[in-house]
Amino acid sequence: MPLYSFRNTKTEEIFEDMMSISAKETFLAENPHIVQEYTSAPAIGDSVRLGLRKPDAGFRDLLKTIKKNTKSYRHKNGINTF
Repeated sequence: MPLYSFRNTKTEEIFEDMMSISAKETFLAENPHIVQEYTSAPAIGDSVRLGLRKPDAGFRDLLKTIKKNTKSYRHKNGINTF
């Protein structure tokens, strides 16, 4: 279950609660003085796959070894060794 942050508009108190999406919607409908507070953006992907950083040298060496040992004459090997 996800953890949600809420703010009480009467007291300006910020609190967190773990509940399902349907329970959150019911909770907000029953408590109009409470609004959902967004504290940070959700993670959208892996930084290596997005190209923001490369894997460490040891893992790249392992990928190179795998690529070398799995060469096929009919198919191009699609292992990215960065």
